[in-house]
Amino acid sequence: MRLTTRTNLAMRVLMFCAVNPSIIVRKHEIAAACNASENHLAQVVNTLAQQGFIATQRGRSGGLRLARPMDQIAVGEVLRAFEADLPFAECFDLTTNTCPLHEACMFREALLEALDAFYSALDRKSLADLVEDNEALEQLLALPSAETIPVCGMRRPAPRVAAEVA
Repeated sequence: MRLTTRTNLAMRVLMFCAVNPSIIVRKHEIAAACNASENHLAQVVNTLAQQGFIATQRGRSGGLRLARPMDQIAVGEVLRAFEADLPFAECFDLTTNTCPLHEACMFREALLEALDAFYSALDRKSLADLVEDNEALEQLLALPSAETIPVCGMRRPAPRVAAEVA
């Protein structure tokens, strides 16, 4: 099975938010850390918010954060949110299926069984399982806490002052 880029990016967004739990993160911070375009990221963020995985905040001090505790976000649930509408094989989409064997073929049943096992295994893994005690991931994704300021009970990166840029 090969995951779509959107699904892969969705997991990166969630891991980024999980590594920075007390910070409202911005899309450009995630895009830079995860090697993704902000336009593609915006589509993924929209789906994650609609599915209740993240909460977004608009405006100058806006950004995103996890909508629920990371131990309550199952990896299988995230993958289903992004992959469920995509047929795994041609015979999974009865409206476009042109396979002449579909009436007698048992391959579809075998694939369904394998897909169920795949999602079942991922349902047992939470976002917390992926990020907790993962120092290497934290080093890659953690925003420097020295550059954050509280915003509405959360922390976010402080704006750069012109003198700092020079």
